[in-house]
Amino acid sequence: MPVWLEAGLWGLFAGSALLIGAAIGYLAAVSQRIIAWIMAFGGGVLISALSFDLMDEAYRQGGFVSAAIGFVSGAVAFSGANWLLARHGAKHRKRSGSQQPSEEQQSGSGLAIALGALMDGIPESIAIGVTLIGGGSVGMVAVAAIFLSNLPEGLSSSAGMKKAGRSARYVFGVWSGIAIVSAVASVVGYSVFSRFSPEVIAATTAVAAGAILAMLSDTMMPEAFAEAHNFTGLITVLGFLTAFLMTKIGGH
Repeated sequence: MPVWLEAGLWGLFAGSALLIGAAIGYLAAVSQRIIAWIMAFGGGVLISALSFDLMDEAYRQGGFVSAAIGFVSGAVAFSGANWLLARHGAKHRKRSGSQQPSEEQQSGSGLAIALGALMDGIPESIAIGVTLIGGGSVGMVAVAAIFLSNLPEGLSSSAGMKKAGRSARYVFGVWSGIAIVSAVASVVGYSVFSRFSPEVIAATTAVAAGAILAMLSDTMMPEAFAEAHNFTGLITVLGFLTAFLMTKIGGH
């Protein structure tokens, strides 16, 4: 199997968790507290993955300067785009309650939410493709972590979309599209960045890590804390420990 195709399939696999979560969130009556617990666990998993599987690899390949520049750049880029989309109605796109505005309450919010959800998934997918550069196997810990975090993300966001009065066509159209884009982004991550130097590849990995951490802080953790409250930290730690154990058992 061509490596670019393998990258796309792994990206599609990780992105499919968004669609699975969306189906659960839209069709099943899952309590907001349960969603928050799952969200906190997924956040811990992602923090562990970006620490030990992404940033550690970026530092190993390109050194501290490349890793640090990429890490901060990813956070700046995500935060800027997130701020812009938040002004157009996407601020609460991962919230499972009634915080998301309807199209009647804020015109254009549907498009902003869709773009925001798309923006959240692209750095993760590029990171999957980048892990295949150099002829190695895919970073299974990163793939598993992204899959596990995408599940509550799709669940929580689709529950909020439903409460905002958005149709099933909109909800499943958004998440199906993002799953496909995730596959494309993984292909791009491998195909484009495999042509560059180790320093550029390291910086790209770190960019993805910085964007993911900014996304967690801005969108996932607020939803988790809003409902889980004092248990948010404990559940996040358990998620972190799970992914850390996967790193030690499964390696790269």
